[in-house]
Formats: sequence, C-alpha cells, structure tokens
Amino acid sequence: MYSVQSSSRDFLKTCICLYLMTVLYLLLLVILTYITIFTIYFIIMQQNLQNKKGLVQNVFDQVYDQYDLMNDFMSLGVHRLWKKDLLNMMNPSSNQKLIDVACGTGDIAKLFLNNVNKKSYVTCVDPNIGMIKKGKEKLKKFNNLNWVVASAEKLPMDINSFDFYTISFGLRNTKDLNKSLSEAYRVLKPGGRYLCLEFSKIENSGLDFVYKKYSKVIPSIGKLIVGDKEPYEYLVKSIENFVNQDELIDLMKKNGFQNCTYRNLSGGIVSIHSGWKI
Repeated sequence: MYSVQSSSRDFLKTCICLYLMTVLYLLLLVILTYITIFTIYFIIMQQNLQNKKGLVQNVFDQVYDQYDLMNDFMSLGVHRLWKKDLLNMMNPSSNQKLIDVACGTGDIAKLFLNNVNKKSYVTCVDPNIGMIKKGKEKLKKFNNLNWVVASAEKLPMDINSFDFYTISFGLRNTKDLNKSLSEAYRVLKPGGRYLCLEFSKIENSGLDFVYKKYSKVIPSIGKLIVGDKEPYEYLVKSIENFVNQDELIDLMKKNGFQNCTYRNLSGGIVSIHSGWKI
C-alpha cells in the first residue's frame, strides 16, 4: 500500500515538473519570439531611416543649382511672401542670434539680416554642400553669418546658443522628427522661439482638390526646368505623407516646447508653427 502511494506521489511530482518545464519553455519561446520581432523591426526601421537620408540627399544634390528658380516657378513666387510672414512673426530685434536649419540658399538669413543691425548673427545649416555653396554666393555681402554642413538631427552647436530657430520646408525631409525637434529645443536659449514654415493640410475641400491636381503636374514642371522629374515626385510624396498641423503641435509639446501655436497661410497650403523654450 505504501509503495503504491509513493509511486503515485512520484508520478504526480513528475507530471508537475513536466508541466512547469513546458510552461517555462513556452514562456521562453514567447520571449525569444518578441525579441526576434523587435530586432527585425529595429533593423528595418534603421534601414528605412538610412534610405530616406540617402534619398533626400540625392534629391537635393540634383536640384540645388536651380533650387531658387524652381521654388519661384512652382509657387508663382508666393514662397517669398510666406517667408516674409515668418519673419514678421519672428519680429527680431538687434543683437539676436538666429539658427536657420535646412537653410537652402539662405532666403531666411537674408530677410533676417536685412531687418536687424550688424551685431545680430545668423548660423545657416544645411546637409547639402551644393546648397551651402549657392547660399555663400548669394549672401556674400554679409559678414555676420556663417555656414555649417550638418543635419537637423545632429547640430554641432552648444546648448542654449540661439534666440531663434527657423526651419522652412525642411522638417518633413528630416529622417527623425522627434530628434530634429529635441535638437532645436537644445540649442535655443531659455526664452528662445522655434518657428517652422512647412507644407500642411488644406482644410477647404475645394482648394484641396485644386491643389492636389496641381501637385500632379509639379514633377513635369521639374523635368522641364531641371531636367529630372524624380526629385519632385519625392517632394510631392513627402508633402502628402507629412503630419498635419495638430499632430506637429503635439510633437513640439512632447519635445519640451510651450505656448505652441500655428497659423495657416494660403488656406493651409502651408503653416507656420511656433513654440517657446521656457
């Protein structure tokens, strides 16, 4: 009798051990599966970021020489009015420092320097060397500015360095929006202001319909002027895929900016977002 009971207990213990081992094995399998999925996802995301960086660089390598002409042609010159609206919102005074990121050929820097004294200073940042060279030629009469080849995600500037940070039609081309915004916050002085001029989402359905139809012919215009439509196919797609006005406000707040607002221009074709480092 005792032998039977002992055998039963041993059998029960064996069953429990096997059950626990099975549970642990399945749990380990689940953990390993999640780790594998996360690793694959991370690798894909990193590859996508690198692909976007290379694509953007290639796009602007192809168009920088006719960049200003193409902007005038595509917007019928309205982009200059939008940039003046940006400067009016900025309302700079003397002895202030501006960093203009994704500066292109220096339109914002030129407007800023024409409205302040010689003690004010601009740092123009762009990842494209060709854009920097064109900008230097265009703004060679100014001495109170410098040019830096760098990306919005990794600025080679000290913390708390600038009174204003501007980025015009460049934020959607960055590979990491959050990193770009956190870098903007880092280099601004306490009390400094962030201003972003970017294509947005049109609120009026009629205007949106017309604009989308026009967007379809932009690559053809690009081919006519610069000899290649592919860069402008990318630019149109980047506008379509960019976040809307409220989503950008949320990202700005997430990265530390306060008193965040936006102002639509031309019915929301573009908008100016503003935030403060307080």
